[in-house]
Amino acid sequence: MGEERRVHLSKKAPEAYAALRAFSQTVGGIAAAAGIDARLREIVQIHASQLNGCAYCVRVHVDAAVRAGLDADVIAQIATWRESGVFDERERAALELAESFTFIHDEGIPDAVYDRAGGILSEEEYVALSWVLVSINAFNRVAIAGRYPVPPRAPHDHGGAA
Repeated sequence: MGEERRVHLSKKAPEAYAALRAFSQTVGGIAAAAGIDARLREIVQIHASQLNGCAYCVRVHVDAAVRAGLDADVIAQIATWRESGVFDERERAALELAESFTFIHDEGIPDAVYDRAGGILSEEEYVALSWVLVSINAFNRVAIAGRYPVPPRAPHDHGGAA
């Protein structure tokens, strides 16, 4: 990837970025009220960020996942969740939903995905996860457009406040 200068959207329009952050906080409250814990929120946010190719958001949400108690094995399995046995039925439904929201331009939310998710998640959980996915996809686009940097970490730096 080139080193050409890109506009840093969050710095050039801080009021818009503040609104996006406020939206994300509202969504977090909706998710918590619906019973979506930090583990599940971080799993879907990591997966959407992986699918979008947003290294910046992957790092932010891996750090948050570690703080939420996820271990390296679970985090590493997110990209291969279909072949992995580490995710429960609810997490698998959420991961499939993350894929549909991320690639919504392909065919929307397919009926089969909607029906599977609806058979596992409550309506409140479905709505909350949907808003989490709308939010992370927006953040991915901001970071990708600005090519937010993801430099190597210093030895023994395993993430901190994001």
